[in-house]
Amino acid sequence: MTEGRLQGVAVRGIRACVPKTGRTLAEEGLIPDEAERERLIKSIGVRSRRIAPEGVMTSDLCQRAAEGLLDQLGWARDSIDVLIFVTQSADYVAPATACALQHRLGLGSCLAFDVNLGCSGYTYGLWMVASLLKTLSIGGRPARGLLLAGDVSTSRLLKDDRATVPLFGDAGTATALEVDASAPEMTGVFGTDGAGAPHIMVEAGGIKLPLLPQDGPQDEETQARLYRASRLYLNGPEVFTFTLKNVPSLVSQILAASGSTVEDVDHVVFHQANVFMLEHLRKKAGLPAEKVPIAMETYGNTSSASIPLTIADRLSDTFATPTPVLLVGFGIGWSWAALKLHLGPMPQCVVDDYD
Repeated sequence: MTEGRLQGVAVRGIRACVPKTGRTLAEEGLIPDEAERERLIKSIGVRSRRIAPEGVMTSDLCQRAAEGLLDQLGWARDSIDVLIFVTQSADYVAPATACALQHRLGLGSCLAFDVNLGCSGYTYGLWMVASLLKTLSIGGRPARGLLLAGDVSTSRLLKDDRATVPLFGDAGTATALEVDASAPEMTGVFGTDGAGAPHIMVEAGGIKLPLLPQDGPQDEETQARLYRASRLYLNGPEVFTFTLKNVPSLVSQILAASGSTVEDVDHVVFHQANVFMLEHLRKKAGLPAEKVPIAMETYGNTSSASIPLTIADRLSDTFATPTPVLLVGFGIGWSWAALKLHLGPMPQCVVDDYD
């Protein structure tokens, strides 16, 4: 387990963007029996999800969120010094989508790169942007950064997979950070256990298992195998076991590392894995329900976007003054990261529809 502390970087704003089109589990036609559908909905907490239309990428959703946020803050485009794009559904294998976003957003010649992380990606990303901002020398103004985080996970689902189709939705988010000597300390706790890698995986499409092998055309059986291997695989029981084993102690560790108690924080925002899991986590960690917002019913599990989307949807006008929060990301990898920080003062958080 790795711990760290940062002083002097403030979160100035959060904005999210989701596809306008929603789809219910009934509309999927995957589970015809209504009683069975309702039992599943009650368990995972997802009644409908936002689905990106064909041709709409994570970068499009994040771009829209970033444009709205920059306008909301009144920040000049050339005042951004760091741009990090956290996603597992990049536009291309190469180059980094952050480079394209720098151009599309009309930013100056800033530091820009991608990070390949999902469930824990937002908390890792915040720490990276804040850490980089602290190292930069910008004459005459405070250094500024943008964290763009999101996924179009539905583009990688098997249409007949009951483990993933009812659960995942699409979203993009933007978070603005700025150096501010008066900002309260940010504390982070981070960890990884790569033994869990096979349990949430898109196996094919990289160098190790390419979709187009160099030895020429494939037979139909090989094509079918590679197609299934290019879709998202989720081992639900293993994810549940990992989460209950590691995340309650992660909450304890971030509270101890920051010298805080549950009473010292106003909100604890978890990665939105599923409602059944979140309720178990909340109870095991000893957290009151009113401090743990859940925003899954009409969005689903939106991967790296889930924490900022939950903030924008459930806590939109909460941060007129600095507010102590815990942000807890966990999942694919296995990877996990928790932050204790203050959000605000910042303008109302917004969820835009992309159409």
